[in-house]
Amino acid sequence: MEKTQAHGAYLMLEDGTVFKGKALGKKGTSSGEICFNTGMTGYQEIYTDPSYSGQVIINTTSHIGNYGVKMDSEEESSSVKIKGMVCNAYADNYYSRNTADGSLQEYLENAGIVGICDVDTRQIVRHIRNAGVMNCIISSEIEDLDALKGELDKCPSMEGLELSSTVSTQESYFFGNESSKYKLAVLDLGCKNNILRSFAERDCYMQVFNAKTDLKEIMKWNPDGFFISNGPGDPAAMDYAVDTVKAMLETGKPLFGICLGHQILSRACGITTYKMHNGHRGLNHPVKNLLTGKSEITSQNHGFAVSADSVAGIDSVEITHINLNDKTVEGLKVKDKPAFSVQYHPEAAPGPHDSRYLFDDFVSLLAKG
Repeated sequence: MEKTQAHGAYLMLEDGTVFKGKALGKKGTSSGEICFNTGMTGYQEIYTDPSYSGQVIINTTSHIGNYGVKMDSEEESSSVKIKGMVCNAYADNYYSRNTADGSLQEYLENAGIVGICDVDTRQIVRHIRNAGVMNCIISSEIEDLDALKGELDKCPSMEGLELSSTVSTQESYFFGNESSKYKLAVLDLGCKNNILRSFAERDCYMQVFNAKTDLKEIMKWNPDGFFISNGPGDPAAMDYAVDTVKAMLETGKPLFGICLGHQILSRACGITTYKMHNGHRGLNHPVKNLLTGKSEITSQNHGFAVSADSVAGIDSVEITHINLNDKTVEGLKVKDKPAFSVQYHPEAAPGPHDSRYLFDDFVSLLAKG
């Protein structure tokens, strides 16, 4: 395929640091919280993950776009959710996979995503690892750096930002086989498709509800259990979801939360959350299961975490998993309820399959009634 003519582009960080490179995707300007993902594969799944809403992604892998894109099977939601993309070497309209449906450039351009390539991603990652997470802006149309800074100043902080309601399904829908053994109610805070597929493979039929649906409406379907999904934004700004999960716990039905769902369950139990200096985003994060003593390599994507000190003050909750890099809380269970959650992604799309046993554990709770 013919290579397109690249335009110049700027990346400006909130602290005033500027990088110049080449434009990718759509020509334009876009801002958001900058973060980095260390995964070597799965860029399309990353870009369509609703948990990345409001964020600009740095892909630390040297080459991005080299295997093109494949629609449907590698989409984690109905559209691209990132605000922008940063990478080093960009394949543009070239790709090697015979089964691909098209190039990454065409895909991002059609999705209206602004990006920048030919920048030193190692330097950028080292900078934000030291300075901490911050907002940024990418532009392939504004060359005046003062004007660019003015646009960046309009970007809201992720701390205190509620985003789940912007990515949640507006109308409830069903997923899976209607004749399945179990009925599962999904509170969609920004749910990935592969989570739903993982439940469907385990004989679950799901009704997926808008993030702000109250329990009374959900219970009309008479589900066997509840799932609280992943999603974007600050859990401290989501009292509506916390109240719903509190009510779910009172029913005594099994409940499982992943990522943001883990944080919402924690807050429903009186545990606080906090914004991390830098989040965990990648496919090789080591986690220890404290119940079995075994370790697993996990796929992660989060910028907020559950306070371990706060958990220590809650007798009804037990920490079940910890991160072996920084000892952050990666899982917990409610002692007197059939409810548990994990901070990482057992469906792992992309990522390793070490943690898929958690879906089996939850289905076992459904089987017990």
